[in-house]
Amino acid sequence: MTSRPVVVLAGGVGAARFLRGLVRVVPPEDIVVIGNTGDDMWWQGLYIAPDLDTVTYWLAGVADEARGW
Repeated sequence: MTSRPVVVLAGGVGAARFLRGLVRVVPPEDIVVIGNTGDDMWWQGLYIAPDLDTVTYWLAGVADEARGW
């Protein structure tokens, strides 16, 4: 990190889209994301973290833009 970090509270599609734009103007190593885990749950033995997944998909460029995730 070369400068002060930019801290983002992230939850859902809106935050994911915001982060996708933010990484274009702020070096990714200067961004700290605090993701929402309030909707996380266990389902049939799998841990589901929808907001964290959504942010990851958008930053990786693999989100379905029609659905938002």
